[in-house]
Amino acid sequence: MNGRIGDRLHVHGAVVGQPDRTGEIIEVRGTDGGPPYLVRFDDGHETLVYPGPDAVIESREHLPH
Repeated sequence: MNGRIGDRLHVHGAVVGQPDRTGEIIEVRGTDGGPPYLVRFDDGHETLVYPGPDAVIESREHLPH
């Protein structure tokens, strides 16, 4: 999984009833675009994320303007 600053991280809820979370990658701390990522989620919370198999990165080039 590779990400860049400005890409969106979409983490699917792992438990029934748990909502998906989305946020913007604001810092890439791994090598060559790899994790961990500092993410600012849509609720304003910032945290360091090591995405698992329930996560998808949406490239900023493919996001609607």
